Amino acid sequence: MSLPQLDELDRRILELLAGDARVSNRQLAGQLGVTEGTVRGRLKRLEADKLIRFSAITNVSLLGSRKVVLIGVQAQLSELPALCQKLAAMREIRCVIAMLGRYNILCVALLDSLQEISDLASNRILALPGVQQVDTSIAVHTLKYDPRFSRVMKRPG
Repeated sequence: MSLPQLDELDRRILELLAGDARVSNRQLAGQLGVTEGTVRGRLKRLEADKLIRFSAITNVSLLGSRKVVLIGVQAQLSELPALCQKLAAMREIRCVIAMLGRYNILCVALLDSLQEISDLASNRILALPGVQQVDTSIAVHTLKYDPRFSRVMKRPG
């Protein structure tokens, strides 16, 4: 399967949407010097190719007592794909990343209490086949979080 190709107009549309995803197609077209139909067609293709999706971003720091928890998992390499799928299916886990380094997997979870953190790490994750070690860290203060970190950049060359 070949990767979808992005041209300069696609990149410019994505950059503008990263700043404000609620901007209208008409406003995008005006800023880009193209027709509204062109923008609509590009967005339809980008969504169909699963390059973009639209959702609301929650300000976690305003959720009160909820805790952002980083979970490092060391696992047997042979179990990695299945394990990532099982972790991704857990309601509390919001992000699963396969890694190189100290941990094979990094998860980000949103939990309400220390008891929930302990239960998730010790009773549920550690019990999964292939898991060798689980470490948790609780975020105490978020200095920077940019949900647009996946911005599309032009590749060098």
